[in-house]
Amino acid sequence: MTTNHALVVDDSRAIRRILARMLEELGWEVHEAEHGRQALEILAASDRIDVALVDWNMPEMSGIEFVRSVRADRRWGSLPLMMVTSETEFSNMAEAIAAGANEYAMKPFDQAVIRDKLAILGF
Repeated sequence: MTTNHALVVDDSRAIRRILARMLEELGWEVHEAEHGRQALEILAASDRIDVALVDWNMPEMSGIEFVRSVRADRRWGSLPLMMVTSETEFSNMAEAIAAGANEYAMKPFDQAVIRDKLAILGF
């Protein structure tokens, strides 16, 4: 059985660890990035990221900028992207989906929410 690989992109170390623990308990291997630029570097260096879970508000490169950059690059254009954020306004959700995010989970969340969102993405 092949292990799925997730990239967790959040400037909060605590949130990265919470998400990583949830994903690891679901059988995922987890890679972490503090912001969008670091996440792009990880994508470029990795031959196997199956999904990215991305916060909205981060320094250097925000989550929405990351989503747009991923969608503009043919290497990763089809990578499933899930926004995991405290941005709860419908306009933010609509902007994220329009930019290319596939799913949107609002903080606070639990493992069941993440599992269900991953199932919607086909995992």
